[in-house]
Amino acid sequence: MEKSQRKITNWKICIIAVILLAALGLSHVVIPPGVFKPGLLGMPYTLWMGILVTLCLIIMTFIGSRVHPGNNNKNEEI
Repeated sequence: MEKSQRKITNWKICIIAVILLAALGLSHVVIPPGVFKPGLLGMPYTLWMGILVTLCLIIMTFIGSRVHPGNNNKNEEI
């Protein structure tokens, strides 16, 4: 597979991953009604799951900026 096709494939994977993370962030997995425990480091469940989803979105944004098909910088390609 040539580099431009690989970048397009990686870009589409990033888009799908971000959409799934956004859906997960609004689902009952992250925001269950009335659940405050288990806690992690004194934080309620919803808070630390929200932080985890946000960190994953930040990582996906970084990867997406590297594999975007319009990115012509050859040195920064993953």
